Amino acid sequence: MGEPDERAPLHRRRGRIAAGIVALVAAVLVGVLVVGRTANTIDEAWMRGVLAIRGPVGEWLALVMDTLGGGVVGVFLVPVGIALALLAARRPWAACFSIVAAASSALVVQILKQVFGRARPEDMLVQSDYGSFPSGHTANAATIAVTFAVLFPRVWVIVAGAAYTVLMALSRTYLGAHWLSDTLGGALVGAGTALLVWAAFAHVLDRESAARARGPSLDA
Repeated sequence: MGEPDERAPLHRRRGRIAAGIVALVAAVLVGVLVVGRTANTIDEAWMRGVLAIRGPVGEWLALVMDTLGGGVVGVFLVPVGIALALLAARRPWAACFSIVAAASSALVVQILKQVFGRARPEDMLVQSDYGSFPSGHTANAATIAVTFAVLFPRVWVIVAGAAYTVLMALSRTYLGAHWLSDTLGGALVGAGTALLVWAAFAHVLDRESAARARGPSLDA
């Protein structure tokens, strides 16, 4: 009776590793398809549509997302804030998982930017770093979405994380900072990296969750 229970965690971990690898490979394949090309037909059609609907309200909302997903706020303050909140909730391994996932995602994004070196759209409304593929903002959003889905496995958390990632992707194309395919690559990188980090932290996260479910010990 105990053997299936012992194998289940390993089976789940392998599933997360496989899903993470598939997502990262898919991101690289998207990059291969667009490397050396400024844009493809879908990217160009999407960008024309975005330019046609730009307005002050949309720009303001997109700039808010730009601040949340990148720069000092998105790369440093948001991940550190999440980690501090988890530490305050007495979930140190969850805090460590969130920080490692965010840092790993950012690292993979920068590596792929250097590898592919894709040119950005010409009609940008914000300053951006080198390399259009993949979108770092979208990768950050996807990493946060998966992190919260792992730590708080509720339907509304998953839906909210997915919505946040989609909104971030839309805001990047709205600002002209990325092509549509860049945001797809970013979402795959962020989700895939978070899944792989989750697999690495699965054992300690499960132990931490079990300990919280049991409540404080009598010795405490």
